[in-house]
Amino acid sequence: MEEERRVLLPDAHCHLDFTANGRLLAHAAECARLEAFSTTVTPAGYERARALFASCATVRVGVGLHPWWVADGSCGEAEISRFEELAKGARFIGEIGLDFGRHRATSRDEQTAAFERAVRAGITGSKVVSLHAVAAADEVLDVLERDGCTSDNVCIMHWFSGSSDALQRAVRLGCYFSVGPRMLATKRGRAYAQAIPADRLLVETDWPSSPCGEADFAAWTAQLQEATDALVALKGADILERIVQTWHELFDAPVPKEAREEGFPCRS
Repeated sequence: MEEERRVLLPDAHCHLDFTANGRLLAHAAECARLEAFSTTVTPAGYERARALFASCATVRVGVGLHPWWVADGSCGEAEISRFEELAKGARFIGEIGLDFGRHRATSRDEQTAAFERAVRAGITGSKVVSLHAVAAADEVLDVLERDGCTSDNVCIMHWFSGSSDALQRAVRLGCYFSVGPRMLATKRGRAYAQAIPADRLLVETDWPSSPCGEADFAAWTAQLQEATDALVALKGADILERIVQTWHELFDAPVPKEAREEGFPCRS
């Protein structure tokens, strides 16, 4: 029973490239049959991660333009232009979005301009996208809705923290949601996880949360297990099979012929 309980759900949002031993962790994930969507925060980070994890069949890598890096000037015009180039040939996009929290609200205009460009370049059909929306859920949804992004792409709201009205709007638009242990540790986070339809839920760790040295595979899987246990407590054991099914529907879906002709691969 213990072995069955410890089956690892796919991680829909992590940052393996933040670690000094990311390749080792990715190979450990492959050995454990752990599927993961490793998002990046800059175009340069994506190019490094794509090369680093190329041989790891269970790790998908997203090309990212994180709002924090836009806000502090680390991602300027050159990086945004490079993102636009890379996104055209990538199936997986993330992490992108907006963060209008009090520490970054002064860069609202710069973030919005960068995000709108990222959406136009990166969410063009048959893409899987991980979205950051802190104190900006409605603004992110405005852009997605205006550009029709949710109709033929998979838009995943990472660690959703907007209002309950914004949550219901995102559900109506067809968004998915990745929830992790830190979200599920809060009363509102648990209420949101309960309200999200079972077929729109994925699990995430957002691990590690910042660049670090060498990291422990067991620490990663412990985060996954914590989120899994919390979801089972909220929604029952049947949610596990549903999450695995949703993951494979989204991340293993065949690439349409027209998208293959544009040149973007299945796993990066």
